[in-house]
Amino acid sequence: MADKPIVMVSSYPPRLCGIATFCEEAREFIQKANPKREVPVISHTDGKGKGVFPVIDMQRADWWKPVAEKIEKLDPYAVHIQHEYALYEYLDPRGVGDGNDGFLDLLEAISSFPIIVEPHTVHGRLTDFEADFIYKLCQRSHLVLFKCHYQKWRLDWTFQGRGWPTPRNVMVVPHGARPDKRWGVHEIPALRKAFGLERIGLADHVVGMIGWIQSNKRWDILLSMWEDIYREIKDRTGLDWDLLAAGTMRDPNHRKDYEEWKTEVRSLESKGIAHYYEFIPRGDDYYKMMAICDFIVLPSTDETQSGTLARIIAMNKPYITTAPMEGLTAQTLESEGGLLFTTKKMLRQKVIKLATDEGLRMQLGENLKRYLDHVVSWDIVARQYNNAYQLARRAARTGQPVVLDLEF
Repeated sequence: MADKPIVMVSSYPPRLCGIATFCEEAREFIQKANPKREVPVISHTDGKGKGVFPVIDMQRADWWKPVAEKIEKLDPYAVHIQHEYALYEYLDPRGVGDGNDGFLDLLEAISSFPIIVEPHTVHGRLTDFEADFIYKLCQRSHLVLFKCHYQKWRLDWTFQGRGWPTPRNVMVVPHGARPDKRWGVHEIPALRKAFGLERIGLADHVVGMIGWIQSNKRWDILLSMWEDIYREIKDRTGLDWDLLAAGTMRDPNHRKDYEEWKTEVRSLESKGIAHYYEFIPRGDDYYKMMAICDFIVLPSTDETQSGTLARIIAMNKPYITTAPMEGLTAQTLESEGGLLFTTKKMLRQKVIKLATDEGLRMQLGENLKRYLDHVVSWDIVARQYNNAYQLARRAARTGQPVVLDLEF
C-alpha cells in the first residue's frame, strides 16, 4: 500500500484554466508531502506532462468510462478530484448539457476506491440545481472538500430550509498559497528591469491590477476613477503613483471587455499615469508582476474563491477587494490582510488610504505573512489533504461514512 499512487482528476496545463493551474500547484505539494507515492493526473485531452494521462474527452457522452478504467488500472491509494461544473458538462448535438450527470456516473463507477472531491464553486446561496448536485455529490463521495467555512455553514442552512439532511462528510481545506515566492525590496529593481518596466517610465510606487482579464474582474471600475485618484494621492503626498494593469484575455467570450479596458488603460498611459503590460499570468511571471506592486486591487464581482487572491496572499501584498463577495470577503476577514469596498466611493477612499499610509500597508502585509505561514501555505494544506485521504480510506474500507462536526 505504501507505493499506491494518489490519483488526481482535473483539467491540467497547458490549458489556460484556473483549475488546471490549481491542480498543478496542489500536485507539486501533495508530491512533496508524499515522497514515496506517485501523484499522476487524469486530465482532459489537452493536458500534458510527466505522469499526466489525457483521457477525459468531453466530446463523448460516456467520457467517464475511460477515466474509471484508468483509475482501476492505477489502483490508487486515493482519488482526489477537482470539480468545476464546466469541466465535466457533456453537451449533446443540440448544445443541451447533461447537468454533470456523467460526473456522478464516474463517482458511482469508482466507488470501491477512496474518493475525495474538491468542488471549486460552492455559492453561499445555491440554485436548485446546485443544491441537488451537491447533495448527490456528497452521497457519492467519501469526503468533500470546501474552500471556506462560510460555504459549509451556509450549506447547512440551505439544506435545512429544504428539509434535507445536511451532509456530514464535508471538510474545509483552504485554497493553498505558495510559501516560496517572496522577493525582498532590494530585489524589486531587477524584476522591474527584467520586464522592461523601467524603460516605459513606471513610477516608484505602483497600484496593481494583475491577472486574467475577465468580465467579472471589473477592471473598468478603477480605471474610470484612476485619474482623479492619482491627483488626490499626488496632492497629499507629493509622490507619483502609477496604475499597472497587467495580464491578458483567457476566454474569447470576454473579448469586448478586454479590448475596452485595454483601450482605457492606454488612454491613461498617454497621460503618464498608468501602464498596460500584456503577459500570460502563469508561473513565476505572475508572482513577479505582483511583487513589483505596492498593493493590489481585485475588483471582482463573482468569486467563490480566487487563484488571484491566493497569489496576492503568497506575495504578502496588501489588497483591496469587493464585498460582500463569497470567498474574497471570507479570506479578507480571516487574514486581516486587505480592505473591502462595496461602492465606487469606498473603492476610491480605500485606494487613497493605502497609497498614503505606508504603515497600514506594512501592517496588512505582516497580517498576510502570518496568515500564509500558519493557515494557507501549501505545505499546511497538503497535510490536510493527507488527513482527508486517511478519512476517506477508512470510510471506503469500513463502509462507515465520514461524520464531521457542523460549523455552528
